[in-house]
Amino acid sequence: MAKSIERLLDANFNRAREALRVLEDYARFLLNDATLSGAAKALRHELTTAMAQIGVTELLGARDTLGDVGTVLSTDQEKRRRDSLVVVLAASRRLSEALRCLEEYSKIRYGDLAAALEQIRYRAYELEKTVLTRANREDRFRAVQVYVLLTESACQRPILQVAEAVLEGGADCIQLREKQKADAELVELARIIAQMCHDAGALFVMNDRADLAVLANADGVHVGQDDLSVEQVRKVVGGHVCVGKSSHSVEEARAAQNEGCDYLAVGSVFASQTKPQVAVSGLELIQQVRDCYQGPVIAIGGVTPENASQAVSAGASGVAISQAVLGAADPAEQVRRLKAVFDQDG
Repeated sequence: MAKSIERLLDANFNRAREALRVLEDYARFLLNDATLSGAAKALRHELTTAMAQIGVTELLGARDTLGDVGTVLSTDQEKRRRDSLVVVLAASRRLSEALRCLEEYSKIRYGDLAAALEQIRYRAYELEKTVLTRANREDRFRAVQVYVLLTESACQRPILQVAEAVLEGGADCIQLREKQKADAELVELARIIAQMCHDAGALFVMNDRADLAVLANADGVHVGQDDLSVEQVRKVVGGHVCVGKSSHSVEEARAAQNEGCDYLAVGSVFASQTKPQVAVSGLELIQQVRDCYQGPVIAIGGVTPENASQAVSAGASGVAISQAVLGAADPAEQVRRLKAVFDQDG
């Protein structure tokens, strides 16, 4: 029995360390999140330090891999993973299960260790929540191809008719940009458009206003360089809402990535009628950003159905469009033309 307890502890220690490494590398290489990767690494080292109370000799001496009946037991589900998110989910579950086993069985002879493991388990729960929430937010935006910037003054038809039309055309996301409306009027409009988006299976993003995004049940908030930071927005909206940021240089893109943004709007890639004061960065900026950022990149500024393919070829995962759709006689058809660009690219 004595050796059996150490053998069990050794096996679950290995499971927990391996699971933490999976989470750490996901945060490091797929999310490009240094803070989150560092948190997983720190927890892994804390676990190793705690387990040192038993001693390496005791744990290794009890190890019997060849005699472990569990090494030949597996399921078909364990042999395949659909995508990286499923890998992380499986690792998260393995981590919590291993830590619970470590905590419970260490109570037999290592009471002080059990108390330390309990605290590590609680922190692992928070790490799991943070990693999976971040993964889900970013995953939702990876599917966005046509991102419509909706401003009433730019619409040729009533704004709700235009919103309905772009959703009918297949827009993946609508961002409401209104600087002049009173808050009460703006939040009511936002609620209506958010519901329209959700009914159509699209995302709804609020420009700048994190407070109104909460009231409108928005899926995201978009901020510029002079607005609230990504961290400040999250304090208002919580962890489940996507936060995007505009970037006009590689330096700004790196800074936004370090803040933990879920997607970048990069530009202006072409001359923009909506914001003529913004300097044209060109397609090269998209390529440069792609070298340091693997998340969703939305090309913004002067995009039209005629030039959108250039932005996609440069590395944009989606395009933001305003005047070319809002001012069109048939907004739905303009969106369809944009969606066709991605079909051709694929």
